[in-house]
Amino acid sequence: MRSEAHNPVDGTAIAYEVAGDGAPLLLVHGSGLSKGSWRGLGYLRDLERDFTVVALDLRGHGRSGGPHDPAAYSMAHHRADVAAVLDATGLAPVHYVGYSFGARVGLSIAAHEPELLRTLTTIGGSWAPMNGNIGATFTPDWHERLTTGGMDSFIAGWELAMGRPLDPGTRLAFRQDDPEALAAFFTAAETGGGLTAEQLDSVTVPTLLLAGTRDVERHRESQDAARRMPEAAFYELVGQDHASSLQPVDQVTDLLRTFLEAVDA
Repeated sequence: MRSEAHNPVDGTAIAYEVAGDGAPLLLVHGSGLSKGSWRGLGYLRDLERDFTVVALDLRGHGRSGGPHDPAAYSMAHHRADVAAVLDATGLAPVHYVGYSFGARVGLSIAAHEPELLRTLTTIGGSWAPMNGNIGATFTPDWHERLTTGGMDSFIAGWELAMGRPLDPGTRLAFRQDDPEALAAFFTAAETGGGLTAEQLDSVTVPTLLLAGTRDVERHRESQDAARRMPEAAFYELVGQDHASSLQPVDQVTDLLRTFLEAVDA
């Protein structure tokens, strides 16, 4: 089922879909991607066997509304978007699975609105402020490329920085984005949304943190978070960098199921 919810603060439409049967599980993608990424990689087909899966498009992505004002992309707005989808579906609390920026949103919810979550799983996530991380993750001149050259220029800069072409699925997802909305989203992400160490220490939601061994900063931050959080475990995805952390679908879903079974036990 495909539908949309509306953020009660600013009315932005948040697109989502629901499928499967079982305990509720929410999938939240990373920067520039969409809920379609989970289906393209095979996560929906896998998880729908055991869970009622909700996948949403972050604001500024996919079929959701895309404001051009960076102020519309505060972490409080992202949390309210998730809450609106969960209210519309009536499925809270959920098992939350977030990749990259989706992981940051999940950590923020765990710190501020833990009643929405049964568990939290982060993939390639980070909890600290992101100052400079957009340039390090994509391309240093991301803002100029998005605002003057559009998505094709941004993708070209990203591929140049990586030294290799994007995989077709990621390229397709980014080319469907509104470059002005993505620029606003990135601008807000650079300047806010992180947790303090004290906030991280207070998170009691059972949490699984996954990160690739070649995703150096997220690997370090995920390990650090697992040490600090009272109900957390860390597992590394050997050989994976940030962009490829979702690629080993069977490994990620096996770790997820094992974690959820342990929490239930």
